[in-house]
This record gives sequence, structure tokens and C-alpha cells, in this order.
Amino acid sequence: MQSKIPIKSFLVLVGLTVAGVIIFSPAFDLSDRNIYTQAATAESSRSIAVPEQAMALGLEVSSDLPVRLKIPKITVDAAIEYVGLTPLGALDVPKGPVNAAWFKQGPRPGEAGSAIIDGHFGWKNGIPAVFDNLNALGKGDKLYVENEKGSTTAFIVREVRLYGEHDKTSDVFISSDGKSHLVLITCEGVWNKKSHSYSNRLVVFADKVIEE
Repeated sequence: MQSKIPIKSFLVLVGLTVAGVIIFSPAFDLSDRNIYTQAATAESSRSIAVPEQAMALGLEVSSDLPVRLKIPKITVDAAIEYVGLTPLGALDVPKGPVNAAWFKQGPRPGEAGSAIIDGHFGWKNGIPAVFDNLNALGKGDKLYVENEKGSTTAFIVREVRLYGEHDKTSDVFISSDGKSHLVLITCEGVWNKKSHSYSNRLVVFADKVIEE
């Protein structure tokens, strides 16, 4: 997939704008993350549809890669693309409004650690985007990630949190409890015409449902 390069001092803003344009700002701090040990290269940081092109990223197509995100409460049933970091150090985003995107440098959903999935909010011209209604989620709501083998992993929402543009956000990415978590990220708030970005980032924290 990528060569092993420690990630150090990346200040990342999830680029989720109405025009699908990536905005760079120090909002999501990826420094000192003990769960990620590989950095994206320029060649592998772009969004790629799944699963047919997974091999282009060096990912094993037989390794339970995520392909769909389902959130019944807000009627989301979206294909999952694979993204990394852009050359400028920002978490990349889906190519269009309808898909979600999994951060391929992190754990797969269902593995130990925090799997990161982002998606667009407030697409241009009023076109619906996958995470337009993510703010409707609350504690106890269920999320589901289906992998390429047809297996589904269930998660339950633990917390929904808003981050301002300059808030400390290292806790979004770090998980050291050995358990499996899913983190969904999108934009929210007021659109700033000058900076071409929203004022806040909405983050949903969810935990894997343990089968008894």
C-alpha cells in the first residue's frame, strides 16, 4: 500500500465544502497518533472507487475492505471510496456528493482502533450530499459497514461532537483502548464565502457492537 513513514505534525482540515473543494486549515491535528504508522504518498492519496481499483493502492482485495456505509436513521446507504492524505496534508474526501470515504491509512472498520470515514455536507446547487443529515444522529443510533465479502459490522453511536475551526482535535484520531471504533466526519455551521469553508466540523463517535 505505502512505505512505512511515521506521520509527524500534520495539521489537517477535513475538506468538505459545497463545491467539493479541499480547504486547508489547522483544524484536525494528526500528530502523535500511535495508531497510524504510514503516510500517504502523492500517488496514492487520491480518492479511488472500490473495490475494483483497490489493487492500484496496493490493498489486498481479499482482506475485508469496506464497501458500503448504512445509517438507517438518516436513510444513508452509500458506497465507500478509499482516500488518504493530499500532498498538502489534508484528509482527502469523496469525489462527489453521494459516496462516503474511508481513510485507508487507518484501521478498517471492525479492526482495533478508530476507523475514519468522511463525507460531504451542503453540496453546491442544493444537490443532496451523503452527510447532510448527520447532525440528526444521537447516542444509541446504529451504523453499519459492509465489506466486500458481504459481512456487516454494526456500530452504536456513543457521542456526537462539534469542533470549531481551531479546536484541538487529536482525540478524533487516537484510540488506545484496543477496541474497535468508527468515526464519521463532515462539515456543519455557517458558510464563509471568503474562506470557502464551513465554520464547524461535525464528528460522530461510534463503537463496535459486540455480539453476545
